[in-house]
Amino acid sequence: MTDAIVIREVGPRDGLQAEAPVPVEDRVRLIEALAAAGLREIEAVSFVSPKAVPSMASPGEVIASVAKADGVRYLGLVPNVRGAQLAVEAGVDALTFTASASAAYNEKNVKMSIEESIEELAGIRAAAGALEIDAVISCAFGSPYEGDIRPERVGLLGDRLLDAGATALSMADTTGMATPRRVRELVAEVGPAVGLHLHETRGTALVNAYAAMELGVRRFDTSVGGLGGSPFAAGAAGNLATEDLVHLCDDLGVVTGVSLDLLLEASALVAAIVGHPVPSRIAAAGPRSRRAS
Repeated sequence: MTDAIVIREVGPRDGLQAEAPVPVEDRVRLIEALAAAGLREIEAVSFVSPKAVPSMASPGEVIASVAKADGVRYLGLVPNVRGAQLAVEAGVDALTFTASASAAYNEKNVKMSIEESIEELAGIRAAAGALEIDAVISCAFGSPYEGDIRPERVGLLGDRLLDAGATALSMADTTGMATPRRVRELVAEVGPAVGLHLHETRGTALVNAYAAMELGVRRFDTSVGGLGGSPFAAGAAGNLATEDLVHLCDDLGVVTGVSLDLLLEASALVAAIVGHPVPSRIAAAGPRSRRAS
């Protein structure tokens, strides 16, 4: 078990992309609340077509409006070279890029073949200058269209993305097909330096995160309130809730640098913004009692 982990908060991007569009000022309020809670990596926006993902419109305005906190990196997701150019112009601190281990999902998600995505990443690398690029491999544990995907195939794609210009890799369980056994198999193939992006479709995200921490993985994507889900994969549920992971880590003595109390305030804020309860267990039940029984 590692003694500290890094959490990349994806709620303002992955969490809100599955919701009806909310005003820029509300997105900014959420980002600032997450930074105040102690999160130091925030995927704030995505530079995608507003026709494809209306809830992610005006990313440059969001970045320009956020009161930047010291020590916080504000990231933008980019699917292509044009998105990378806009992200650089907007002043993001780093980029995330997604390519899928599933050919069918890649076509639905970014309208490209896997080969075309790899070529696009090379162009993004040129446009990004010195910015770091984390390549997120979606469907790393299986595809809703193609079923199981061998870890060796995922590892090969990861190598090619690094060769094309990525500076880090994350493995995404896009539709909640991972289990602790499959986490062990994939980490054995790709190594523990990767990040994990987990979804709760089948209720296994937290146990998968625990299994990964035991294997030495120390980077995790989470979404405040547990919001999220891909609009291009039927049945995909929300992300691992940030507060659920922080609550577990606090009990385990694993350092996150995040205030659970302030994080729960951010979770209540996002519930008010989207107009419905969030799926997070800790948001619903509250933290366990700290009193001795």
